[in-house]
Amino acid sequence: MTESAPTRAGARTVTVPDDRDGQRLDNFLLGQLKGAPRSLVYKLVRSGQVRVNGGRAKAERKLAAGDEVRIPPVRLGEEAARGAPPPGLLQRIEAAIVYEDARLLALDKPSGVASHGGSGISFGAIETLRALRPGQTLELAHRLDRDTSGLLVVAKKRSVLAELQALMRRPGGMRKRYLTLLVGRLPDGTLSVDAPLHVGLRQGGERHVQVDPDGKPSLSHFRVLERRGGHSYCEVRIDTGRTHQIRVHARHIGHPVAGDDKYGDPEANRRLRDRAGLRRLFLHAASLEFALDEGRAAYTINAPLAPELAELLDRLA
Repeated sequence: MTESAPTRAGARTVTVPDDRDGQRLDNFLLGQLKGAPRSLVYKLVRSGQVRVNGGRAKAERKLAAGDEVRIPPVRLGEEAARGAPPPGLLQRIEAAIVYEDARLLALDKPSGVASHGGSGISFGAIETLRALRPGQTLELAHRLDRDTSGLLVVAKKRSVLAELQALMRRPGGMRKRYLTLLVGRLPDGTLSVDAPLHVGLRQGGERHVQVDPDGKPSLSHFRVLERRGGHSYCEVRIDTGRTHQIRVHARHIGHPVAGDDKYGDPEANRRLRDRAGLRRLFLHAASLEFALDEGRAAYTINAPLAPELAELLDRLA
């Protein structure tokens, strides 16, 4: 059978190895089902076809070494033989690497490039990196929205991945700073938004996030840096890393992120497009600060504001 032919594997049970201790179930399955889109993995988990130690489990469950994971028969066609990322994407991701050492690397991810493939996207940043570095262990430590540019950290060892993820769960363990343009005039000073967020799924599997008392605790701090064209150029620091957190918190306070097609102000977006050429989400992950090896290895990684966003600010001045 050629690699491009659809394959069908029987149900199998896999024992979680020691070096996958603490890995999320969905990420473990993506490693076992090479080429499977993330949407298919979630469907398998939601339907109960995946079992952990004989019972149903959620996609975000953290696995322990020795757990028994039942993986159902899965038919993989084109997804299993997607070929290589296009040369242009390979070049963009190679050029986007802003830091690298033996433990990790950091990308200044371009807007429009997904963190990972799935939901109709063949190649995200991580798949492209793996194509550039065949044979290396490369795992996303976190994610950015497809339309958000900026720093994306990739672990080069399983032990480093576990350490980074532990830091992200700890308040203040990883200090994240974003730059954004908010519609309208945000008050001076720092505005902290403490509003729990709930992730729901719309028909077709699209994620939609909203403020909900029953959601997960979420805290963002907005500070105005400059006024530009009647809008507010801000830095945002977040204490939690929820899905779409900054975008939903910005809408919650009545000052949505400029260029946000999902949670934003359509009329303001149209005006900014016509007046200043804004054609993307104005949200950029600008810096990360953290320390590995129990604080002995300190990191400060920066990515300057994307050129198209800096030029837009100049046009609004």
